[in-house]
Amino acid sequence: MPSKIDSLNQILSNESVSFHAGKGGLPCARISNAHCSGEVYLHGAHVTAFQPTGHDPVLWMSQSSYFEDGKPIRGGVPLCFPWFGPHASDSSLPAHGFARTKAWEIATVGKTANGGTKLELVTEIDPFRLRFGVTFAEALEMELQVTLPTDADRIYSYEAALHTYLVVGDIHQVEIQGLSHCKYLDKVGEIVQREPSKSPIRFSGETDRVYQNTRSTCTLLDSVLKRRLEVSKWGSDSTVIWNPWIEKSRRMPDFGDEEWPGMVCIETANVQSSKIELEPGQIHVTRAKIAVAKNDEC
Repeated sequence: MPSKIDSLNQILSNESVSFHAGKGGLPCARISNAHCSGEVYLHGAHVTAFQPTGHDPVLWMSQSSYFEDGKPIRGGVPLCFPWFGPHASDSSLPAHGFARTKAWEIATVGKTANGGTKLELVTEIDPFRLRFGVTFAEALEMELQVTLPTDADRIYSYEAALHTYLVVGDIHQVEIQGLSHCKYLDKVGEIVQREPSKSPIRFSGETDRVYQNTRSTCTLLDSVLKRRLEVSKWGSDSTVIWNPWIEKSRRMPDFGDEEWPGMVCIETANVQSSKIELEPGQIHVTRAKIAVAKNDEC
C-alpha cells in the first residue's frame, strides 16, 4: 500500500513541489521554482523555510525545535489560533491554541501567473473552518481564511497570529520601522500600556510587544546581512514584536540558549482588543507578505 507521502506526490503532481518525510518523520512539502525555495509541514500547516534566489534564508528555525506529534515547531511561521498566548480561563489548554499542532490536509497545489507555487491547506477547529494559502515566489505570501459555518448557533470570536520568525544578522544591529506612531502593550514583566515611541524599534533586552490598531507595513533594516525585509499585511489590526533575549531563551527547552541574537518575530495578528468576531456564515481573511531586498546602505 502506498504511503501518505507517495499518495500526495501522485495525486498532487507539480514539478515545483515534492512531498517528503521531514524531521521526525512528519510529512512536508518542499518547493523549488525559479524564484525561491521553501518548505511547509502538514503538522500545523507550518512554513519552515523561504529563501528567494540570490538571498540569504528569510525564516529562522531553532536547532532545538521539536518535530513531534502534539508539540509545536519552533521557528518559521507557527499559526496561533483560536487564542494567542495562554488561554484566558483554562491554563491546561495549549499556549497559542490548537492550529499549530494539528495535522492539516493539503487541498490544492498550483502555479501562479508569474511562475510561483501556491499550496492550500485545510482543517477544522470547532466551530471554525480554516484554509491557509501559502505562495512561494519572489515574496512569501500567506493567507489565513477563517469561516464560521452558517449552522453555527451564535457569534464566535477568536484571536490569530502568523507568528513569523525572521533571520537577522545580529539583533543588536537591526531596527524595525513602521510602528513608531502606535500605542502598544509591553508584556515583559507586568503588562503595561505604552504610548507611541516616535522612533524605530531597536533591541537591548527582552521584547514582547503588542502594537495596537495598526495595519502598517513593517520594514526590518539589517546592517549585518545588508538587506531590507518588508512585512505588509491586510485584515490584521495588531502587530506583535518579540525577542526572548537571554534568560527566557534558557527557560525554553525547544529554543537554543544562544540562538536569540539571530532572530526576531514580526507577527501579523488579530489579538486582544483586535480579536475577530464572526456571525454564522461570515468569513475573515488575514494576509501577510514578506519581501526581501538587498540594501548596502543599511
